[in-house]
Order: sequence, then C-alpha cells, then structure tokens
Amino acid sequence: MERALIFVRGRVQGVGFRWWTRARALELGLVGHARNLPDGRVEVCAQGDPESVAALVDLLRENPSFRSRPGHVAGVTVQRHPVREGLTGFAER
Repeated sequence: MERALIFVRGRVQGVGFRWWTRARALELGLVGHARNLPDGRVEVCAQGDPESVAALVDLLRENPSFRSRPGHVAGVTVQRHPVREGLTGFAER
C-alpha cells in the first residue's frame, strides 16, 4: 500500500476534472479524494496498491489525454506520504 498527494495545475477547475479523477480512481480500486485548491490547482489524495497509484498519476499526466480527461493539465507534482488507516471510498471535495 502507498499514499500519494498529487497536485495538478492547469485548467482543471470547473470542467469536471474532479469527477473524472474520482471515476478513474474507483476503477483502479483507490481510496482518497480530489478537491479544488484556492490557487486553481486540484489536490488528489490516492491510496492503494503502488501500481494503481502509478496508473492514476500516469492518467493525470497523459498529454494529450486518450481517456477524455476534461480540462488541460499543465503540470503534475507527486508527494509520497505514509499510508492512512481507515480511508474508505473516493470523494470529490
């Protein structure tokens, strides 16, 4: 298990980006959340097996998107963190 905080910048607010991210995360069996930040970025917390976390990061970085990702991603930053016990589901915040 691993947990990553992923910060996505670009035109990612108000375009369905969090909904799309949640759908992909659930398909990959991840738990966590996607939320808008005041500076225009989206923060994605993803926890699960390392291969699934890496797959989500790849989908977020994919340019152009072959999975109909809404908006435009200009950059992605990933931070690794200790696993949190008790996380369930994947929420849009």
